[in-house]
Amino acid sequence: MGYINGILVLVVLGSLVALSQGQGTRVGFYSATCPRAESIVLTTVRSHFRTNPTIAAGLLRMHFHDCFVEGCDGSILIDGPNTEKTAGPNRLLRGYEVIDDAKKQIESVCPGVVSCADILALAARDSVVVSGGGSWVVPTGRRDGRVSLASATSNLPGFRDSVDVQKQKFLDKKLNTQDLVALVGGHTIGTSACQFFSYRLYNFTNGGPDPTIDPAFLPTLRALCPNGGDGARRVGLDNGSETRFDNGYFAKLRDGRGVLESDQRLWGDASTKAVVQRFIGVRGLAGLTFGVEFGRSMVKMSNVEVKTGTSGEIRTVCSAVN
Repeated sequence: MGYINGILVLVVLGSLVALSQGQGTRVGFYSATCPRAESIVLTTVRSHFRTNPTIAAGLLRMHFHDCFVEGCDGSILIDGPNTEKTAGPNRLLRGYEVIDDAKKQIESVCPGVVSCADILALAARDSVVVSGGGSWVVPTGRRDGRVSLASATSNLPGFRDSVDVQKQKFLDKKLNTQDLVALVGGHTIGTSACQFFSYRLYNFTNGGPDPTIDPAFLPTLRALCPNGGDGARRVGLDNGSETRFDNGYFAKLRDGRGVLESDQRLWGDASTKAVVQRFIGVRGLAGLTFGVEFGRSMVKMSNVEVKTGTSGEIRTVCSAVN
């Protein structure tokens, strides 16, 4: 994304470094112990992206789901019955093979040093970069959690959540309304299965579609997700540009073309609509640069309830506790 350049990069990077202080993580945590860690993750993400561009959205969402449950500790990666990845909201997550690939390469040069939680945080950032978005510095030093329970995923934001519920879930993680809207903007490279929004198309109210959907957009969505069709079929949330990271998704919300109900509701609430308008660049409102603010919010989220120091562990294999 062409938002961040020149002097602005220095300002943004400096502010993000400052934001990370005091969280138990820091920029350059592996500079002495595993200096190649970040470059290995980027190269791995780029390699997988070349063969499957949709993997970027999967990694971004996986990191989001990891941070909202037990903090950003890689617990989403653990295999087993009744683990987080078996919970309903996580069953369609993608990208585990990218994390495993990066971990295997890093273990070969720096065994027992780099956590899976940090690899996931770095991969989320790099998924934006390879999709054409801006970069940001990622504080590292997280350790991996040992507990992963499907029952702990109830606080994940849901596709039917009202704005008030969404705001409360984010506030519980010390993320504000602007963080909420910025992070939802990451859906610009996202996809969703039909099962999570097709109810809006056919029998939402009184047997008709959700009235907030643009009538001109409704036939497109119905063609992609026929009534009674394959609920697992994936549809781009930023229809038409779902592999390019930009601020276009906010204009979709303005135009009644948000695919998920929870996303479209952001336009109907005064507090979130104001932020959406600032990302779009509505005349008369102080603008916000999406790429910059998304990076800030990602840094805040990636420091949610992290395990550092002697807490947790450094997993040898990301899918299993040591």
